[in-house]
Amino acid sequence: MTNVILIVDNIRSTHNVGSLLRTSDGLGIEHVYLCGITPYPLLRESETRLPHIANKLNKDIHKTALGAEESQSWSYIQNTEDIILKLKKENWTIVALEQTKNSTMLTDFSIKQKMAIVAGPEVTGIDKNILNLCDSSVEIPMKGKKESLNVSVAAAIALFWITNN
Repeated sequence: MTNVILIVDNIRSTHNVGSLLRTSDGLGIEHVYLCGITPYPLLRESETRLPHIANKLNKDIHKTALGAEESQSWSYIQNTEDIILKLKKENWTIVALEQTKNSTMLTDFSIKQKMAIVAGPEVTGIDKNILNLCDSSVEIPMKGKKESLNVSVAAAIALFWITNN
């Protein structure tokens, strides 16, 4: 079984976060790091956000997570670069889910034993500083007029492919 981690970098939508947690739980993803401005569920013992904000975000995430926020291992990390550097020291391969000049099609990608997939903002894409820390990037082959998918859909496809090949 391949060890896979998901790094969610600066995703704004609570619904995407909930979907990513639910997908990760369903596919057996080892851990999900929610980073930067990404909303996150309640931190039971160490919550620092105002209660009304934390509760609203938790409720909104739950709408799509349907309990995966409780069953999926996850943590919140402010700085995405910090977790990437930590994982690299632990010999994880860091792979951006992003269309880049040098990206490999997902269907042609060589799957590694310890992989962390970085999913980032849909409109602006993953920040260049984060991309520079990644070992490689993969993209999903697109056949229609649209050049990209919703981040939770793209991550689901990539994570399914990686965990089943």
